[in-house]
Amino acid sequence: MTRATRRPPSGPRETGFEVLVIGSLNMDLTVGVEHLPAPGATVLGHGFRTTPGGKGANQAVAAALAGAPTRILGCLGQDAYGQALRRALSDRDVRTEALLEDPSTPTGVALITVEASGQNTIVVAPGANARLAPRDVEAARPWFDQAGIVVLQQEIPVETVEKAVAQAAALRLPVLLNPAPARPFPLPRSLLEQVAYLVPNETEAAAMAGLPSLEGEEAVREAGRRLEGQGAPTVVITLGARGAFARTGGQELWVPAFSVQAVDATAAGDAFVGGLAAELVRGTELAMALRFASACGALAATRPGAQESLPDRQQVLRFLSEQGVAGP
Repeated sequence: MTRATRRPPSGPRETGFEVLVIGSLNMDLTVGVEHLPAPGATVLGHGFRTTPGGKGANQAVAAALAGAPTRILGCLGQDAYGQALRRALSDRDVRTEALLEDPSTPTGVALITVEASGQNTIVVAPGANARLAPRDVEAARPWFDQAGIVVLQQEIPVETVEKAVAQAAALRLPVLLNPAPARPFPLPRSLLEQVAYLVPNETEAAAMAGLPSLEGEEAVREAGRRLEGQGAPTVVITLGARGAFARTGGQELWVPAFSVQAVDATAAGDAFVGGLAAELVRGTELAMALRFASACGALAATRPGAQESLPDRQQVLRFLSEQGVAGP
């Protein structure tokens, strides 16, 4: 398989540290419905749109809009969707020199159904995302040298995630792992011990902790204890309208949710992750970084789409001020 990318830099580190996102890029094909279809059912849709997405790309855009220099490592097909995704990232100040292209595989797509309440279902066809290999991470070592944090998800091959975590750990770089989508097998302790921040949503946290659900505060606390016990130094569980919960060093922190009128929750979690990474690379302490990230997710849920729903830093700071919450 051929690769297409610009040569990484060999000179001195740039001023300031980047957020390095390693992950997926998809074109999102979204349709609105009055209610999500039950198995075997057909419903009429409306408002079909084609927009840039993918958890890796969304989180990179979210971090860049939040004010952090951001670069993405991922794989696209050599097709119209791939060209459009690259342009969309560049337009939002995400650095794209590390993007690879695979001429034999189409760019990934996501099929998204969104109901009137803002809830959604998503089916992802990985395409070129599945071709991002451990050797590509190794070749990207110079980009790691410019990073202050590495952000990963699970829409790329697990062996590539493992290689990126190990490479970051060898360089003493903190890793933020968003274990989405949830996988049917547990992540190894050796991996979680190298992850500085494990950031699942409540469904993913319940699956990883072996719990049926996270209904009630005690279930959330138990999930935090179990995930910390599996090796993750800091666990942050996003809980949608219930806010977020963090456990680090045996200490717990609850972050209340902001009350907003949700329109589309598609990228709310990615907005949270990108905003959190941006603040952590700036050196913001965890409690304040979580409040900022929570505001990013709340604002994203009030707008339709993925990347076009993501707020910029000034919008988030203004929102925090309006809520009577001190910003970073």
